[in-house]
Amino acid sequence: MTDLGQTGAATWRDYKELTKPNVVLLMILTSAIGMFMAVPGMVPLHILVLGNLGIGLCAGSAAAVNHLVDQQVDQKMTRTHNRPIAQGRVTNLQATLFAMALGGVGLYILIVWINPLTAWLTLASLVGYAFVYTMFLKRATPQNIVIGGLAGAAPPLLGWTAVTGEIHGHALLLVLIIFAWTPPHFWALAIHRREEYAAVAIPMLPVTHGVAFTKLHILLYTILLFLVSLLPYVTRMSGPLYLLGAVVLGVGFLYWAIELMRDKNPNAPMKTFKYSIFYLMALFVIMLVDHYVFPVAAL
Repeated sequence: MTDLGQTGAATWRDYKELTKPNVVLLMILTSAIGMFMAVPGMVPLHILVLGNLGIGLCAGSAAAVNHLVDQQVDQKMTRTHNRPIAQGRVTNLQATLFAMALGGVGLYILIVWINPLTAWLTLASLVGYAFVYTMFLKRATPQNIVIGGLAGAAPPLLGWTAVTGEIHGHALLLVLIIFAWTPPHFWALAIHRREEYAAVAIPMLPVTHGVAFTKLHILLYTILLFLVSLLPYVTRMSGPLYLLGAVVLGVGFLYWAIELMRDKNPNAPMKTFKYSIFYLMALFVIMLVDHYVFPVAAL
């Protein structure tokens, strides 16, 4: 266990780091776009602000629990060894109270000012990531990312329900895109950090089945993602601008998946990982632009 006295008092930056702000920002981007995709016009301002605030606070709470549970592992990995709890700058009690406060406030906002459905779905997502994935799946199976990825894919659905109060097939389609995106995204990083995951006995796919096997599955999931990403156009959820963007971005992702398979570029795993982040952000932004530039009802 960590001891706050070892390295000094926590700062606001330490608490900010506990929330994994970059991850939360990407989640808020997809939840906000889920809101806009749910309506033909503009999203009511109070729903846009309070809905994303509540979702973001709950996501930050789940991230803090992840830091808390993984502190022993974090101490041994280069990528995570300087995290606040791993270094003793934030104690277990402080992190627990911080996570409870974020989650409690976030759920209160969603229940009082948004709607109960969004609050319950957000709670389910929080529990799925913070407890089911972090405490169990991550250490239990090499398919941890595939199964646990459902919780991380929820934000567009949460945004959609925040506006409409109901679950729609198009919202589930947005979830499906992120669900298919998650394995190649994380497995690319896992290849790069394979030795570290092996050292801490985390059964990531490159550790349990080898790098070549993982690269093949990255390619297969990227092909699946390419096909799934076309469904918004096929179902008339999105128009021609989105179709063009999905094809171009998808070809780029396939290029890096094939580059991984060729095994000639030692930097390919991290380049694939970084491209995957750009891919998801760009895909959802293009979807949003298409939603207003080419309204499906007008096509």
